[in-house]
Amino acid sequence: MKLSGMKILLMVLTAFFLSACAGKGPVTPIPDFSPETFKAGEYKSEVDNFLVVFDASSSMEENYQSNEKFLIAKEFVSRMNQTLPEMGQTSGLRSYGHSHVVSNKSTVLFYGMDDYSTSLYQNALDKISFPGGTSPLYKALAAAGKDLKDLDGTTALIVVTDAKNLAPEITKGAQHLKDMYGSSLCIYPVMVGDDAAGAERMKEMADIGGCGFFSKAQNFLTGPAMANFVQKTFLTRKPVKKAPAKPVKHDSDNDGVYDSMDQCPGTPSGVAVDASGCPFDSDGDGVYDYEDTCPGTPAGANVTIQGCWAIGTPLFDFDKSVIKPAWFSELENIADILKRNPGLDVILQGHTDNEGTAKYNMKLSMRRAKAVEQYLVNEGISSARLSCEAFGLSKPVASNATDSGRALNRRVEITPVK
Repeated sequence: MKLSGMKILLMVLTAFFLSACAGKGPVTPIPDFSPETFKAGEYKSEVDNFLVVFDASSSMEENYQSNEKFLIAKEFVSRMNQTLPEMGQTSGLRSYGHSHVVSNKSTVLFYGMDDYSTSLYQNALDKISFPGGTSPLYKALAAAGKDLKDLDGTTALIVVTDAKNLAPEITKGAQHLKDMYGSSLCIYPVMVGDDAAGAERMKEMADIGGCGFFSKAQNFLTGPAMANFVQKTFLTRKPVKKAPAKPVKHDSDNDGVYDSMDQCPGTPSGVAVDASGCPFDSDGDGVYDYEDTCPGTPAGANVTIQGCWAIGTPLFDFDKSVIKPAWFSELENIADILKRNPGLDVILQGHTDNEGTAKYNMKLSMRRAKAVEQYLVNEGISSARLSCEAFGLSKPVASNATDSGRALNRRVEITPVK
């Protein structure tokens, strides 16, 4: 049987479009962001200077979790900039790679080293508009040595990269910087993506720095998570000032502790205090009970400045109950906390978007909760400490009218049982 030219053309076009659709997976949306605020007067800057070395090379054009790695990296730096308070630091932003539209140089200092300004820093970041070119991180590190030359005090060097095809010179460059600046320099490698070899090399950089730590950008894009990163990297809580001793036994804040013995004067009225006059911190998370909106946080858990356990919410692909690799580290952290707190149980609550029938989605949401349960059991957690609930499509957290909203609704919420 002969096929007409038109039929052959239609068959070719159909195969092309089916192939294109099959190659495009569901997008994992970058989470919405609202920066958390650190209370003025309660924190001081742990570092005097910081420099971000930003990867704008061609490999950053590649996708990770269906988002361009370059976009994830820019969101990480931008959200860090929105969260970090201005405290007189000296700051800088150096990029390497980038499209010839941005610069023909292999590495460029777009900001600094100058007084830190949130708005001016964002303007400089916006100039790094397109990735491209090679990945000369070793050149950027060598240039960073000159950027930091005339600075006093402690310095945080934050390297944001996909860590792909890192040359051996990288660790040599990090060691050279450490030899130059010694204990005043801490290195914080931040990786975009999941390149295993690159992750090992970046961990080596953190070890060379001695006082920084390795992290993944995609784990710090929410407001609470970024506040946790900023506090650990840049800030320290100020000790409560002691009131001068008074010759007469007064109790100015009426907390039952005389001023001469009160280590925390000015305690708000009605707040319970210990023998030294300081508010209680019953769960030991660094947040006083009267400010703690989530009392009883398990030991070892990362908390927000409100004292709440910063638990991520695993998301799933459409009509799937398979846990994506991006959530492995979060679930492993939860397993570690449960191991350290044997009296703590959790409820795993499965949810779906509104595609399909209510009956089908109820079963799908239970399969998702069960998938998280099985992961935690595989990590050594007794199933007796885990309970699963299915809510189907009944409790959306975002609009089901958009792809991004439906993606956020395909989730499992993990709730501690007190």
